[in-house]
Amino acid sequence: MSLDIVRELKDYTYLKWSHGRNSSGTVGTFLKAADIVGGEKIYYKMSNYDPEKGVIGHECINEIIVDRLLRILGIQHVSYILRNATVSVGDKTFDTYICGSKDFKKPGESKIALDDYYGMNRLPGESRIDFVIRNGWEGYIYEMLVVDFLIINRDRHGANIEVLKEGREKRIAPLFDHGLSLLFSASNEADIKKFDPMADMPVQSFVGGRSLFDNLSMIHKEHLPRLRHLDERDRDDLFEDLQGIISDTHMDKIWKIIWERWCYYENLRNT
Repeated sequence: MSLDIVRELKDYTYLKWSHGRNSSGTVGTFLKAADIVGGEKIYYKMSNYDPEKGVIGHECINEIIVDRLLRILGIQHVSYILRNATVSVGDKTFDTYICGSKDFKKPGESKIALDDYYGMNRLPGESRIDFVIRNGWEGYIYEMLVVDFLIINRDRHGANIEVLKEGREKRIAPLFDHGLSLLFSASNEADIKKFDPMADMPVQSFVGGRSLFDNLSMIHKEHLPRLRHLDERDRDDLFEDLQGIISDTHMDKIWKIIWERWCYYENLRNT
């Protein structure tokens, strides 16, 4: 049994949910909560929620799949745990899966969104990509652009990249928040089946543009990250213990998305 999925239903009705930013253009609300467990701060989030229809998304499941993918590829990132939870929102109580992650700030660190940090510290006329290169985050940004291409991440706005500061020291936060990716916008089996794995979906990217393919082409060939190899046998690890949480059709299409885009990227890097 996987350690990052807790299937046993537990009571989380004590959590207080607040509205998160919904920049995807989809109907519904992304709810977030926080708790202190064993002296550590834990952040929770719920998949897309509609007051009338309930949970209508599966962003939390995407977080677990992407977490596992980035572990395979050897990319630093925030880890998540998927939990089967009873939650309360307003006057409604229901069961759903939520995902939790630990606070990635070290004691004494503060955080600021990259778009705000860029606005305060850029040189006159300095582009966003030149700014991150000047700050020594080139490798991080290139890996991020590749990851977003592989998972069709539609939502890498400037607050989904953070700078952590303590005095004069600064570092870029590990990659986080990958829920609005893969098949998050496919609401039924028919939508899943017709989804094109190589689609160039309109995306929001603070360091980049509206096209994932164009964003990938921003990286000069000699700087394309050499990631750990993804193998077809890794499919089992990506979907371990997700049976019954999402459908076989859903898992098959997610694998097709990741695998076809990985093959495209490897061909690009090796050509």
